[in-house]
Amino acid sequence: DVTEIEEKEAQAKQEEQIMKEQELSNLLHEKRYLRALGLAISLDRPHTVLMVVKAILKETDGRKHLEENIVRLRKDQKEAVLAFSVTWNTNSRNCHEAQAVIETLLKHEAPDTLLQYSGIKSTVESLLPYT
Repeated sequence: DVTEIEEKEAQAKQEEQIMKEQELSNLLHEKRYLRALGLAISLDRPHTVLMVVKAILKETDGRKHLEENIVRLRKDQKEAVLAFSVTWNTNSRNCHEAQAVIETLLKHEAPDTLLQYSGIKSTVESLLPYT
C-alpha cells in the first residue's frame, strides 16, 4: 500500500509551499524585490508578481527600480513576466503596471532577443488590442 508514502509526499510539498510563501512575505516586507519577483515567478503566481510590481512602483523612483529589477531577471523569468503582463493588461486596474513592465522589456531587450521568447507572436497579438 503506497497511500502512506503519497500522503507524506503531499504533506512535504504543502510544507515547502508554506515555507516559500512565508519567505515571499518576508522578502516583500524587507523590500528585497528582485528575490521576491523570482520566487513569485517560480511559484507561478501572476497575482503575487503583480503585487510585487505594484509595491516597486509605489516606491520613490518606482519606474527606475522596476527597470533595475526586471533587467536583472533571467530570460525565462522575463518571459513569464511578459506572459503575466498580457493578462494584467486586459484589466483597467492593472494595465498601468502591465504597461510599465512591457515598456521596460521593450526598452532593454534587443528585438532579436524578444523574438526568441517562447510564444512571443501570440503574446504580441494579445497585447495589441489593449495597448
